[in-house]
Amino acid sequence: MSKRGPSAPPMQGTIIKRVKPDAPPSNQIAISSSNNERNKGLIRTVQRTSGLEAPIISLAGAHSGEILSCRFDPTGQNIAACSADPLWRTYPPNTNYGLVSSLTKAPILDLQWSLCSPTLYTVSADHLLTTVDLTTGQRLRKIRAHREIINSIDRTMAGGAGTELVATGSDDGTVKIWEGGEDAGKQAVATFEMKCPVTSVCWSANGANVYIGALDNQIHVYDLRKNEQVYSLMGHTDTPTSLSLSPNGSFLLSPSFSSQTLIHDVRPFSPSPTRIHRALLGAPAGFENTLLRGAWSKDDGGQRVAVGGADRTVCIWEVESGKILYKVSPYYDFFSRSQSQTHTMNLASRP
Repeated sequence: MSKRGPSAPPMQGTIIKRVKPDAPPSNQIAISSSNNERNKGLIRTVQRTSGLEAPIISLAGAHSGEILSCRFDPTGQNIAACSADPLWRTYPPNTNYGLVSSLTKAPILDLQWSLCSPTLYTVSADHLLTTVDLTTGQRLRKIRAHREIINSIDRTMAGGAGTELVATGSDDGTVKIWEGGEDAGKQAVATFEMKCPVTSVCWSANGANVYIGALDNQIHVYDLRKNEQVYSLMGHTDTPTSLSLSPNGSFLLSPSFSSQTLIHDVRPFSPSPTRIHRALLGAPAGFENTLLRGAWSKDDGGQRVAVGGADRTVCIWEVESGKILYKVSPYYDFFSRSQSQTHTMNLASRP
């Protein structure tokens, strides 16, 4: 049997074709060591989990003062922020496409998008509840809702009736319930007396109960049908600053001035006598006593929560373990340009 001889050496000038590397997917970010295209060396790629233009986006230039609240609309495509109510688009291009001005003479402290119509509800320091038509930018309704500053607002669709209800909480120690929409009356349909200033309000998932955070360090739960308090959530050693219900309606997130964030179990039958599901630390409240906001993640069913802190960071926890996952801090020059220290203190969760 004959043996095959060694193959001939390659001829001079032989062209060897290299396989062209695939471009990184559109949902990944390539982090390189140089800005020069020739000298770029790939360090790593980061898997993107959203359609945003970048992991952290700065929406700047619309405000000249503090941003006191910001909310996503029910579709998650738009963001409204106050003090002067500019409207931003969530996804590229992140344009400021609307400015609703001259609503009040005092700062707007909180806002909510309507769940059933293209309207926006705002509350302000001059005791006003205002309804704005977002298609025209015109004010539809203005109500002198309270005797003191209104700190918080929330809305819900009353179960089965198809009526939108709006709850407002004020420094005058009352929480009032209003009918939403353009044709609603100017009289409150219900009033709850708290006997101390109210800092936050939040509806239950079925619209039957209202959670009320007050200066007495408690979260009071009122039944709208009975028009009375049914129980209180204890555990805070200082005033709760905001309330946010989990996507499944079972847990209530509440930051406080004590720099402690509590998650209460609000299911009808809680396994814990205190109803405290988690106690989270990591978001300092600071000495300014700003009403810090909190939010739940929506895409994973509420497995994470986030609270803004007075240290100019957003602290993100995993709910089940209570561990801090991220401590997100924008660049310092962003704060120096915007002249505002509350951009990271007020959060909105995307539907």
